[in-house]
Amino acid sequence: MPQNQSTPIEFRDERKAGRLLAVEDGAVVGHIAYFVLAEAPHALVAVHTVVEPAHEGRGIAGGLVRTFYEIAAAEGVPVVPLCPYAASWAAKHPGLAPEPAAEVVAAAKAQLAADSDLW
Repeated sequence: MPQNQSTPIEFRDERKAGRLLAVEDGAVVGHIAYFVLAEAPHALVAVHTVVEPAHEGRGIAGGLVRTFYEIAAAEGVPVVPLCPYAASWAAKHPGLAPEPAAEVVAAAKAQLAADSDLW
C-alpha cells in the first residue's frame, strides 16, 4: 500500500548534470537522465527514468515525465523519449506529448550512440 505523502514532490531540473530530479523531504526519490540534442532544434532527450524502490507506485515516474514535457514545451523544443517508460507515457498522453520528427529522433539516437556518458 502506498504511504501518504508528507510533503509534495518537488521537481528540479539539474540541466548541467542531465537530471530532472524528484525530491521529497530533501531526498531524491527519482530522476530522469537526459541530454540536450547538440544540434537544432536542441530537443530534450529522455534516456532513463528511475524511481527509488521504496517510492514506487506513487506516480512519481509519471510526474517526472509530465514535468519533462512541460519544461520542453516552455522552452519551445521537442522531447525525444528514448527511455521506454517515457515513450510509454507519451503514447498514453498524446495531447501532452507531441511526437518528435523522425530526423530529430535519429539525431538523438546517433548522439547517444556516439557518447555513452550521456546516460
